[in-house]
Amino acid sequence: MKTYELVLQRVEADLAAGRLRLGDRLPGERALAAELEVSRPSVREAVRVLEAMGVVRTAVGSGPQAGAIIVAEPSSPLTSTLRLHLATRHLPMGHIVQTRVLMESWAVREAAERADTDADALEAIRRLLDAMDEPDLPRERFHVLDAEFHVALATLAGNVLVSTIMASLREAIHGYVMDAAPNLPDWPAAAEGLRREHRAVLAAVEAGDGDLAAERVAAHIEGFYQAAGVR
Repeated sequence: MKTYELVLQRVEADLAAGRLRLGDRLPGERALAAELEVSRPSVREAVRVLEAMGVVRTAVGSGPQAGAIIVAEPSSPLTSTLRLHLATRHLPMGHIVQTRVLMESWAVREAAERADTDADALEAIRRLLDAMDEPDLPRERFHVLDAEFHVALATLAGNVLVSTIMASLREAIHGYVMDAAPNLPDWPAAAEGLRREHRAVLAAVEAGDGDLAAERVAAHIEGFYQAAGVR
C-alpha cells in the first residue's frame, strides 16, 4: 500500500469514527509519520496527493487555517479507487486531453450562464490570472496556477461531479503539463500566449457567451499540447 493510501485510509477511518470532521486539521507531519511508520517526506507527498484529490486544502503559516484541512469526504462523490487512479497520473496523455476538452467545453458553457450570479467565484478566478502575470514567476508555479484556473472554471459550472473529477485530474494535468512544457521552443512567448488565452476564455464566460467560451477553451487545451509536440 502506497503512503497516500495509508493516509487516506487513516482519514476515512477517523471521519467514520467522528475523530475528524470536515474543517478539521490533519495531525502534523511528524505525528502521521510516526503513526504510519513512514518517512516525513512520504507524508508530505501523501498530503500533496490528497490535496490534488480535493480531500484536503493546505495552507502555510500558523493559525487555525494553516496545515492540511479536511474539505471533502474521501468517499463522495467518486469512489476512492477512481480518485486515487486519477490523482497518480497513470493515464495516457491523449485521454487526459480528450477528457479535459469534453468536460471543460461543457463546463464553460454552463459557467457562462451562471457568471452573473457568482461574483465572488469570478473574482477568485481573476486573482489567479493576476498571479500568473507576476514577473519572473517560476514555470512550475505558473502551471500550478494554470491548473487551479481550469479547476475553478469547472467549479463555476455548478456540477459537483464535474468539479470533483476536475479536482481529481488537477495533479495529472499539472504533471503532464510539466512534462510537455520543456518541448516548447520559447517559454516566455508561450506563457504570454497562454495568459492571453486564459483571459479570452474568462472574458467569454463573463460576457455570457458559452459557445465562444467552449470554442476558446478547447483551442487553448489542444493548442498547448500541439505546440509542445505531444499527440
